[in-house]
Amino acid sequence: MNLQDYTGRTVNVPDEPERIVSFSPAITEILFELGLGDRVVGVSAFCARPKETKNIRKVGSYGSTRTEVLEEIKPDLVLAISGYQKDFALKLSEKFPVYIFELPSSVSGIIDLVSRVGAVTGKIDESKYMEFELSRFLGSMRRHPGVSGYLEIDLGGPATFGAFSYITDALSMLGIESIYRKEPSEWVSPDLQYVMESDPDIIIYEPKMYSSFSEIDAKNLISERKWENLKALSKGNFRVTPGKLDFFAHHGPSFIREVLPWTMEILDSL
Repeated sequence: MNLQDYTGRTVNVPDEPERIVSFSPAITEILFELGLGDRVVGVSAFCARPKETKNIRKVGSYGSTRTEVLEEIKPDLVLAISGYQKDFALKLSEKFPVYIFELPSSVSGIIDLVSRVGAVTGKIDESKYMEFELSRFLGSMRRHPGVSGYLEIDLGGPATFGAFSYITDALSMLGIESIYRKEPSEWVSPDLQYVMESDPDIIIYEPKMYSSFSEIDAKNLISERKWENLKALSKGNFRVTPGKLDFFAHHGPSFIREVLPWTMEILDSL
């Protein structure tokens, strides 16, 4: 069947794809939840959810691959997402059937991504059930309005997020007013002096994926930036995300099931 992807290109997609390669960790997670794990023959090195992905061939990083590897695998469908992956995916589409989804800009966009992946892979009914389940989960969230916050992710350098990001939308949904919420962009290179001047109620820090980040590392970071006297630090509200995988940076279903409850519990304790 011929489907139009996010870029406006028409992509010939099998009615029931049998050999899928996914470069997006979020899409990979969705594929497994739709029951398509046995059809995924290649993933990026950053696809770590669910744990079964460790047994699937790694065909590249988030934005690169060796075409000879894909030629060997012979995928009948390659899935990617816009944003950082877009140009890489478009180049790949010259040789392979690549369908590009839109990067979610809101929490509801994460649920919509589930629906779109289901439609493209022939799992419409299964995706509708997931949509319903995730929507019900959102209904259990509690909001604590009036909390100012700053969230930073180490993406090889400090990054924070503006008005066009699902992360900013999620924080707002729970009542956290990000100090960069009015910036008209998806991600932002933060001005650390501005962070100090804003003096947020809470600071959330996500270390680089797969790295170890100890309490000593956190203390060194705070000291280097002279954040000791910030409101968030004096009240014990500098929080490091759990585990070694991407947390806020991951926009699959687990963002709704894991990241939102974790953040809500922090707010409950303020």
